[in-house]
Amino acid sequence: MMTRLSHGTYVLVADSEKALFLENTVDGDDPFLQVRRKDEQDNPPDREQSANRPGRFNDGPSVHRSAVDDTDWHQLAKERFAKDLSDKLYEMAHRGEFEKLVLVAAPEVLGELRKNLHKEVSDRVIGEISKNLTGHEITRIEELVKDALRHG
Repeated sequence: MMTRLSHGTYVLVADSEKALFLENTVDGDDPFLQVRRKDEQDNPPDREQSANRPGRFNDGPSVHRSAVDDTDWHQLAKERFAKDLSDKLYEMAHRGEFEKLVLVAAPEVLGELRKNLHKEVSDRVIGEISKNLTGHEITRIEELVKDALRHG
């Protein structure tokens, strides 16, 4: 079955730090995506967010000590960003801003989004593209989304 990007369909293009909310403003044969919202998260590398040395703890009454893995703040921030995006999509769906949605995201972000999407949003998803397209021009995103939905 061929899915089309009908008028008013939203396309979320996201990676772990940036999200573009695009809306198709014409018919599905030749989509024209307009940026409706842009979210970015400042997520420096983990080495810039974590403590200097891993913590240590005593292994009970013996003289042995064990290292404690440091929290991967960078990874946590990525997961939190996907959660925030799913909450934002829920708010937008609840307000009736879109009836149809295409998710375009890096594979790990798409997985996190899927885990966190509210039913009201997931019921409106008409397609998913597991690719990171945040660095592409809008015209290129239009082509790739149209092709992926046609062959999907």
